[in-house]
Amino acid sequence: MPGPDNDQRLLDWLYSTQLFGMKLGLDNTRKLLRELNLPAENQKFIHVAGTNGKGSVCAFIHSLLKASSVNAGLFTSPHLIQFRERMRDAERMISKDELASILGSLRTIVADWDPHPTFFELAFAAALRWFVDRKHEWVVIETGLGGRLDSTNAIRPAVTVITAIGMDHMGVLGHTLTEIAREKAGIIKPGIPVITVKQKPEAMEVISRTAREREAPLIVVTTPVRGYELGLAGQHQLWNAALAVAAMKAAGMKSTETALSTGLREVQWPGRFQLLDKEGEFVLDGAHNLDAAEVLLRTWQQKFPGEKASIVFGAAENKDIRAVLRALQPIAARWHFTGFESTRSAEPSQVREIHHSIYGDAFPVEVHETLTQALEAAARDEERVLITGSLYLAGEVLADIRGERGLFEASDQ
Repeated sequence: MPGPDNDQRLLDWLYSTQLFGMKLGLDNTRKLLRELNLPAENQKFIHVAGTNGKGSVCAFIHSLLKASSVNAGLFTSPHLIQFRERMRDAERMISKDELASILGSLRTIVADWDPHPTFFELAFAAALRWFVDRKHEWVVIETGLGGRLDSTNAIRPAVTVITAIGMDHMGVLGHTLTEIAREKAGIIKPGIPVITVKQKPEAMEVISRTAREREAPLIVVTTPVRGYELGLAGQHQLWNAALAVAAMKAAGMKSTETALSTGLREVQWPGRFQLLDKEGEFVLDGAHNLDAAEVLLRTWQQKFPGEKASIVFGAAENKDIRAVLRALQPIAARWHFTGFESTRSAEPSQVREIHHSIYGDAFPVEVHETLTQALEAAARDEERVLITGSLYLAGEVLADIRGERGLFEASDQ
């Protein structure tokens, strides 16, 4: 029966499938896509993998397509405030009614499947269904985890993109850069152009070898975008923008100078060195691993030279919290440790213990039971406030600031 209650029940059903965990592999996704007759034959995909920057690259590509008058689909994860953010086009994100209709069909199809599809497999299938319904010729797809066995790898793209590769999700993807790069490079398809930046030697060797073995033209971006205003802050975004421009060219999209300028300037991707007020007294960044923290450090030092920060920090328990704390300590005047609404959230007291094991009592530290308490305490400090540690934390902050707390949907994936 249509209506808000049923819409919510279907969304609750989707979230309940998180209990099945994350299962890498393509069998269930391929089976699901066959059942749904997806994707459409005429659809073209730009598939993006990497450790850091893949969401920003997707946002740049999508913005450039929009500026070129192409209403492309965009699938990303995780969401910041509500699930529907994960599937959108140039006009809007999927509506509640559209999502409910698709989820209702999916629930019926998979009711007796063993193994049951996972949350991410269902989300990806729902997105592809909507993109077909919306008649999108072009779709930009961000991998969820890794690449080789990620559900999104069930599609055949027109172009693949691999952003900077670093150490993250080691428990799943491997404990060396070579192993992780092998998973990311798994999105490379025979004969399909692959765009990347100059990687660390171990990662570059894997990407080059994989492209060569699969006879995939390899394009290595060696210079950042110059001469354009970007809608995202930080020197690293110049490289992400360059990847996006190269991907557009490889896809055969001829962007005019006006489209390039507009697309790069008007890109939006919340939670990435985002100034939350006009004065820049509150800065939000979802840095959640060592490489991202090091980029955040450099961006802060470029934007606010010589300034220290009062850092509100909440992290997922499976991350290398010690490494991230070490990376950000040079700009930390004081710390406010907190948690967020996810079972993946590390206990603030645990984070405090990790910090204490490194620095003892050398720096002011407070532990807060709630995010609200942490933000209120940080606001009383004399320093500018930096909120970071996890995209899940970033989502809660944005929901509060936008007055959308009632829309916030906590997620573990």
